[in-house]
Amino acid sequence: MENMTLAYYAAGAGAIALLFALFTMSQVLKESMGTPKMKQLSEAVQEGAMAYMNRQYKTLAPFAIVIFVLLWAAQYFVHQAPGSHLPVGPASAISFLVGAVCSAIAGYIGMNSTTKSNARTAEAARSSGLGKALQVSFRAGAVMGLSVAGLGLLGVSVLFIIFQSPLIINSFAFGASVIAFFARVGGGIYTKAADVGADLVGKVEAGIPEDDPRNPATIADNVGDNVGDTAGMGADLFESYGATTIAAMLIGNTLFGFPGVIFPLLVGAVGIISAIIGTFTVRTSEGGNPQAALNVGLWSTNVLTAVGTFFVAKAVFPSEAHVIINGQDTGVAFENVYMGIFLAVMAGLIVNVLVGYLTEHYTAAGKGPVNRIAEASKTGPATNVIHGLAVGMESVFFPMLTFAAAIFISYWAVSAFAPEGQSLLWSIYGIAMAAMGMLSTAGMVVAMDSFGPVADNAGGIAEMAELPKEVREKTDKLDAVGNTTAAIAKGFAIGSAALTALALFSAYVDGVKHKFAAVLPNGEFVVNLTEPIVLVGVFIGGAIPFLIGASTMRAVGEAAFGMVEEVRRQFREIPGIMEGTGKPDYARCVDIATRSAIAKMIFPGVVAVSVPILVGFLLGAKALAGFLGGLTTVGVLMALFLANAGGAWDNAKKYIEGGAYGGKKSEPHKAAVIGDTVGDPCKDTSGPAMNPLIKVAGTISLILGPLLLKL
Repeated sequence: MENMTLAYYAAGAGAIALLFALFTMSQVLKESMGTPKMKQLSEAVQEGAMAYMNRQYKTLAPFAIVIFVLLWAAQYFVHQAPGSHLPVGPASAISFLVGAVCSAIAGYIGMNSTTKSNARTAEAARSSGLGKALQVSFRAGAVMGLSVAGLGLLGVSVLFIIFQSPLIINSFAFGASVIAFFARVGGGIYTKAADVGADLVGKVEAGIPEDDPRNPATIADNVGDNVGDTAGMGADLFESYGATTIAAMLIGNTLFGFPGVIFPLLVGAVGIISAIIGTFTVRTSEGGNPQAALNVGLWSTNVLTAVGTFFVAKAVFPSEAHVIINGQDTGVAFENVYMGIFLAVMAGLIVNVLVGYLTEHYTAAGKGPVNRIAEASKTGPATNVIHGLAVGMESVFFPMLTFAAAIFISYWAVSAFAPEGQSLLWSIYGIAMAAMGMLSTAGMVVAMDSFGPVADNAGGIAEMAELPKEVREKTDKLDAVGNTTAAIAKGFAIGSAALTALALFSAYVDGVKHKFAAVLPNGEFVVNLTEPIVLVGVFIGGAIPFLIGASTMRAVGEAAFGMVEEVRRQFREIPGIMEGTGKPDYARCVDIATRSAIAKMIFPGVVAVSVPILVGFLLGAKALAGFLGGLTTVGVLMALFLANAGGAWDNAKKYIEGGAYGGKKSEPHKAAVIGDTVGDPCKDTSGPAMNPLIKVAGTISLILGPLLLKL
């Protein structure tokens, strides 16, 4: 039954998320910012963050406009059969622009929320205690989370209502992917240049505490927490949300017609409503456990999403219906497919929980892997780094098994209900719905991730404003939880990238199949690894993550070098800076980090966008399929390794700072700081860059499939 009213329901859920985010932000802004000094510091962080965002998007605007014009003009150079729809032309260009703009808006909203909440969180910790501080910081994160999910669902739903074709609007995901890649890479370079500069000169050389107001890089460091973990992560998951939804709609349209298209939108709506309800369950007392409080919110969202999805699946997919192939009723009946699709969504929700648990095991302070790295610090930085590398490598294995299990279960769940001869096509839809199930809770996951930078900034403001020691202890408790939730969110982002890439790959294969149907054996596009051209694509694709990883790692090193030199210069040339009588030039450090990040994000972005196009047009559809396979496999492995190794190094340092092995300023602590410095670009720059890299390639290929000139 083709009832477009359901699409309006999905759009309405997206609008509700944005309205609730606005209401939540108004509640946060009612809280006190504390002393004039706290307000001044908070405004300095916000000013630096918004300056970076403005410069980033001004740099990206011409790039986006060029792609917009190319998509619009391509209709005049590509042959289009009567009655067919190709992913080029005005509608596709508009969809691309909407995706890019929505991603940018989500970043602005989240950045405003977190940078305006840091002093308010510190003041809540000072005047009311831990419970109130958690409430303020989590609400700020919820603004970002609900904005990401709300804008993603609203954008896709409205475009579908207007153009009524998932093929036409798939460039929405491409627009989101382009912005996400630059936001992730640029934000990662910025935050780590500032962090490494602040740590190496401040902690190691000058021997002053983290966030000490005498450190010229401390404001830039606090700005970096926001542009990396808030704007960057938000853009990353916004991209995943849009790409997965559209890929599932494309596959569903081929298989089931309208029910297959509308169901992913409704799953997104259920997830948003569940996340809104889940925000009310995040509460803790003065002596409580903030991590447990956040886990309650995540579990509540997962359970409510599962229950809601069951009833939506049962309503959308009737007990008895016919298979629709390319809009044509085949007369082949199926029964109770809703149960298989519901189980596929459940597989995605279970991945959320398992990946979170595994990430916490390998990166949380007090767990075995982190404790072993901390203990290894007793013999110096070399053994710290060696053990960190080992933890990162080991941490890849079980999450990959989890992703493989989710793919297998979703494949089996849907194909079990398929009519004879249709099991492969049906199972692909099941895999897409597993990805949709995972991303349906993005509102809550991004909220948990964005809460971390707020808590971190609150601790910095408490230190710089010279608040009582017990205030910093409370914000540090939140910050430690924030590190864990950030690591969990990174695992979530990687898992979503893996499943999203598979959904995009399946949609790409479907597009190529229709393009070359006349010359394909039995009308099927088969990617055979024994064909040399496919292996060529696999090898090229597998090499790209290393090239991007190297360029982003080098970018952090070069940007950090400039920051270190500037901090050393200020310590050397500004009289009285170490005595507290001289004022550091914070703005200069912010400007250095901003200029470095903007300049150094261009090369990785050009590589990510251009290589899939070159492979597709020069080597053909099969080579591009191999390219996607190699890129996805290696990219996911590298993302897990880098993110978990970096997270483990970070928390090993914090474990020692908590009093283990001599505590702060001991030799093991100095070794752990070195390890953490090595891990910083791993977990916050090169690792996170893999996620949008995978999805940029997938979304570009989705557009290229029907346009390629040869198999």
